[in-house]
Amino acid sequence: MMIKWTMILLVGVALSGCNSTETGAQSSDARAKASPATEIAPSTPTPAAVATSDSDILTSEGWGPLRIGMTRAEIEAALGPDANPDAVGGPDPEQCEQFRPVRAPEGMLLMLEDQKLARISLSGNRDIKTPQGFGVGDSAARIKQALGSRIEIEPHKYADAPAEYLTFWNGAAAKGDRDYVDDPAARGIRYEINPDGTVGIVHAGNDAIQYVEGCL
Repeated sequence: MMIKWTMILLVGVALSGCNSTETGAQSSDARAKASPATEIAPSTPTPAAVATSDSDILTSEGWGPLRIGMTRAEIEAALGPDANPDAVGGPDPEQCEQFRPVRAPEGMLLMLEDQKLARISLSGNRDIKTPQGFGVGDSAARIKQALGSRIEIEPHKYADAPAEYLTFWNGAAAKGDRDYVDDPAARGIRYEINPDGTVGIVHAGNDAIQYVEGCL
């Protein structure tokens, strides 16, 4: 009789364990259904800022936000008003004037003819270069070697050699047999060479780059 009761007891314990396991499994299933796994979206790397070199290059068409042919209002919208409004930019400002906007780089001077940007001049600033890689402080010899017959060489009007002017015209604007390029649509770069054989001033723009005495 005791063996019979023992067997019954063991069977009961086994059944109880099965029910407990089944209940636990059902509870786990319920929790899984109640809290579905959250999918983690792959992270997208933030694109690095792309550096622009526009502010380091002076071309025959302009610099940074400036373009040859811009009006005075467009220039001031881009770089602010005259940094020195009391200075006289020329004897007849309506016809020709020079000024430096407040947000222009140091050493940059703009020339306007008929209230439109005609020339950008750069002096004392070695950070800005032309597309050929030349700027203030570079040697005339390097420019001549790099550009060869594409540049026009003229003696300096006020200084002895090796001071001179080296002018590079775009396209068919070269002077050839002419003494002067008289064409506001022409575009070029002029390197004004100091007596020590290095670039003192770079002029970029239309035929106004040939002016030796500014707006005078």
